[in-house]
Amino acid sequence: MDIPLSYEMLRVIWWALLGVLLIGFAITDGFDLGVAGLLPFVARTDVERRIAINTVGPTWEGNQVWLILGGGAIFAAWPIVYAVSFSAFYLAMFVVLAALILRPVGFKYRSKRSDPRWRSFWDWALFVGGFVPALIFGVAVGNMLVGAPFRLDDTMRIFWEGSFIGLLNPFALVCGLLSVSMLGLHGAAWLSMKAEHGPVRDRARTLAPAFAVASMVLFALGGVWVAVGDFGYVASAVDTAGPSNPLLTDTVREGGAWLSNYGTYPWMVIAPVLGFGGAGLALFGLKLGSEAMTFLGSKLSVVGIIATVGVSTFPFILPSSIDPQSSLTVWNSSSSHQTLFIMLIVTVVLLPIVLAYTAWAFKVMWGRVTSEQVQSGDYY
Repeated sequence: MDIPLSYEMLRVIWWALLGVLLIGFAITDGFDLGVAGLLPFVARTDVERRIAINTVGPTWEGNQVWLILGGGAIFAAWPIVYAVSFSAFYLAMFVVLAALILRPVGFKYRSKRSDPRWRSFWDWALFVGGFVPALIFGVAVGNMLVGAPFRLDDTMRIFWEGSFIGLLNPFALVCGLLSVSMLGLHGAAWLSMKAEHGPVRDRARTLAPAFAVASMVLFALGGVWVAVGDFGYVASAVDTAGPSNPLLTDTVREGGAWLSNYGTYPWMVIAPVLGFGGAGLALFGLKLGSEAMTFLGSKLSVVGIIATVGVSTFPFILPSSIDPQSSLTVWNSSSSHQTLFIMLIVTVVLLPIVLAYTAWAFKVMWGRVTSEQVQSGDYY
């Protein structure tokens, strides 16, 4: 089969597509997680809680498609990364999945009974389903930056030498709190735009500035920590079109190495600028009373913060803290040339359909959720 794109180019394209899918998940399902995490703080009565829940009720299931697409992309395009990460972070992923399972159950069962204790139980279940994944996703990214404690032997078998508690290191917890703040801002911006003018919207707007400031402070703290910390990785003897074998790459650990890409590719600074600027724009939108500007700012902040991780660590996807030689990069852990090309064709055909359907669904279900609607219609 004559493939018109080089192996190197396809690897870069799939690295970028993986970033797009993860950002798509954070932007769409991110405000779902944010709203769920804010539920105990923005809603005090049953009607108020139903208003908050129904701002995401019609779309949350479709938004999870991005998470499935991201997992599928890792499995198909980066099989070694999939194998290592799903083995290394097994308990963390189990916690995330258990929390995410609470969401559909909470949505479906909360209003089946009018008992306040029954509804309160499911409201807290929804809170857990929003807060815990946001925290653990950030912790996972923090561990990716530090390096995960795994190694590969000469037959490519995976050996994990860490623990679930070990994943909760100080830097990873800062990243986890940054994730919570980032999605908290996103959820508050969504509520201010979707909830009727009333207590839920007002409380969300009151909380949003704190999340915006926390996002900027934690983002800055993480950047300083990356600059002065003793973690970071450098790869040499790289064959960008070579076989997918991590053991053929010479990798060393080097403090501050995650900043080197900005010297080589100065345009990458756009990512952290968006991270800070988006949160600042959200604050400005709140001051002006512009809900559209606030939500745009929260989206740009999500894009910038996640993109910063990607461009800072390129070409690494999952470095190893105990055996840098086993680190996984864009060049040494992908599927075959032909597989990446066939998958790209499928993606070019199907991804626009997903985007079009998502846009159509949001257009059809647009509008503010009111107390009259949740009390009289078929709502959660």
